[in-house]
Amino acid sequence: MDLTNIKGVIFDLDGTLVESRLNFTRMRDDVGCPQDQDILEFVEAITCATTKQQAQERILQHELEDADTAKWLPLGREMVENILQHQLPMAIVTRNCRQATTIKLQNNQVPISLVLTREDAPPKPDPTALLQIASQWQLPPAHCLYVGDFIYDRMAAENAGMRWWLV
Repeated sequence: MDLTNIKGVIFDLDGTLVESRLNFTRMRDDVGCPQDQDILEFVEAITCATTKQQAQERILQHELEDADTAKWLPLGREMVENILQHQLPMAIVTRNCRQATTIKLQNNQVPISLVLTREDAPPKPDPTALLQIASQWQLPPAHCLYVGDFIYDRMAAENAGMRWWLV
């Protein structure tokens, strides 16, 4: 990993640091979301409070089931160990909920304490969470690297003016 001019590294969680077996087709079916639509945007747009809460609970159940079995990805562990050796600050930005994220981090002893979930900032591809971390680190976004595995990760990094690396 080329860290030239990089002063801090932000990781996605699922599919980047830890494995994920979330079945988004089934999740969308469970909440009535069209398969070609972002599930979080769909649920956010639900106007009936009861229906929205039920959809959020269904998503949470899927995430918690996935959290119990998530294990380090070998490349994810290698990247974190590499960044630790370079003594750069690290963070995680995930579209996951805080509860499932906490389980995954604790079960795998991921040594990253700065974590923003969808409860902390608008979900990716919105760049808000990435920019919040750069600001907290007092770094220009151009000196931060965002590492992820999905198009939303690339879009969020580009929207934030950060370099990105696709795994």
